[in-house]
Amino acid sequence: MAKVILEGYVLVADSDLSAIKGTLPKHIQLTRQEEGCLKFEVSQDIENKNRFNVYEEFRSEDAFKFHQQRASQSEWGQVSARLEKHYKTNNIT
Repeated sequence: MAKVILEGYVLVADSDLSAIKGTLPKHIQLTRQEEGCLKFEVSQDIENKNRFNVYEEFRSEDAFKFHQQRASQSEWGQVSARLEKHYKTNNIT
């Protein structure tokens, strides 16, 4: 099975910054507990408070799809729906 790596960043409007920062810790915790999550890092950029850098690794395409589905139905999914997302996804065998 191919490992899935997603990397990039999201841009957050000033009006959404507080909600994103409030829900992000739980989103990170829940994601890291998912079976198949190898690495999950989201950090606020030190030079741009509205940019959050993202790096994710999942054991398989199925694990990655599970994460996407779970996250979209969570509080994080609701709060982050309007984010401007800039991701690149790679499958590594």
